[in-house]
Amino acid sequence: QVQLVESGGGLVQAGGSLRLSCAASGSISSIDAMAWYRQALGKQRELVARIVSGGWTNYDDSVKGRFTISRDNAENMVYLQMNSLKPEDTAVYYCNADLRTMEAGSWGNYWGQGTQVTVSS
Repeated sequence: QVQLVESGGGLVQAGGSLRLSCAASGSISSIDAMAWYRQALGKQRELVARIVSGGWTNYDDSVKGRFTISRDNAENMVYLQMNSLKPEDTAVYYCNADLRTMEAGSWGNYWGQGTQVTVSS
């Protein structure tokens, strides 16, 4: 059983910072890409940032220069440092990973349960 568990969400004023963490656990053989998505109320889920095992990253234009994604491959962790937060960043943030389990031997895509980020103006 694989689990992705996010933490670090909360309420912050505009201009503030938050750091989200996501821990992948279970019988994991290897992890390729890890990513953060977000879904605001009434909107579709969207990609925020993505990082592959080699370290290459990409970001949505709306967060470039403000958010930084990083990962700890040894600990199966991915982080999202969010600076200069804006009210429009308010959403539920989800961790996502492409990984292979020891049992299946094939790649699958997994989601965390989400963590709420609220930015007040």
